[in-house]
Amino acid sequence: MTFDSAYEPFFQPPGWIIGPIWMILYTLMAMSITSTLTKKEEIQNFTLVIIFFIAQFLLNILWPDVFNSSEYLLSLIMIIFMIIFSILYSYLIYETNTTASILFWPYIAWIIFAAIINVAYYLNSINL
Repeated sequence: MTFDSAYEPFFQPPGWIIGPIWMILYTLMAMSITSTLTKKEEIQNFTLVIIFFIAQFLLNILWPDVFNSSEYLLSLIMIIFMIIFSILYSYLIYETNTTASILFWPYIAWIIFAAIINVAYYLNSINL
């Protein structure tokens, strides 16, 4: 997560595991969106589904820089929206493309875990 902070919650995973986890998660995300794009005719609210995917992905790209700059409240707000958009994406495709939805669940679980870590950093930064 952040390398400039003296604080690190006890449940934060070691840095060496983050890269491999993200490689797996990005692969699952790519498989999910590719499958979704191939079924665009069948998916209701397809444009909204794509908007949710792109929105969460853009937040995902921006989040590390915000978090690593110790802007913990802003990064927490960002990751909450990332979670919401990801859940909405997965929910909206579930009936039509169950496999693509399920492929997204590990990512949702990981960003929820990252949000918990973000909360720990935020609470530490305000000295609670």
